[in-house]
Amino acid sequence: MFSRQIISVVGAVACAFGAGFSGTQAYAQTSETPYWASISVSKVYMRVGPSMNYPIEWVYQREGLPVKVLRVNEGWRYVEDPDGMRGWMAARLLTRSRGAIVIGEDAADIRGEGSASAPLLWHVEPGVVGMLGECADGWCEFSARGHKGFVEAERLWGDGEP
Repeated sequence: MFSRQIISVVGAVACAFGAGFSGTQAYAQTSETPYWASISVSKVYMRVGPSMNYPIEWVYQREGLPVKVLRVNEGWRYVEDPDGMRGWMAARLLTRSRGAIVIGEDAADIRGEGSASAPLLWHVEPGVVGMLGECADGWCEFSARGHKGFVEAERLWGDGEP
C-alpha cells in the first residue's frame, strides 16, 4: 500500500511537472494574436505557407515596416502588411518593436506636441517608415530618419489595437 502511494505521488508530481513545461512551450508558440511586429532585417520573404518549402509571394526590403501578426505556427508568423497582403514570414526576421508607416494621399504634418495647434516641425510623405511611440488623444509619437514629433494617429498604419 505504501509503495503504491509513493508511486501515485511521484506520478502526480511528474504529470504536474510535465504539464508545466508543456504549458510553457504552448504559450511560447501561441502568443496572443493579433499583435503588431516590424521587419527587423533589410530583406525578408513572404511565403504562401509556413516553411522554406513554400513559394515566395513577395520580397520586402523595408526594415522597420510594420506588420500585423494574425497567426503563429512554430517559427513562422502569418502576417498582414500595410497594403492588406497576407502571407507567412519567418518569426526570427520580425521584432516586437513597434513601427508605423505614414498613409494617405498627401504629406502628413509632424508637430511638436500631440495637438493640431502645436508648432509644425515638418511634413512627412506617405510611405515613410518610422518608430512608433506612445499614442494618446488621436496623436502618436513618431520618429523617422532622426526626426521626432507627433503625427495624427489616423495618418499611421501600425498604431492602435491590431
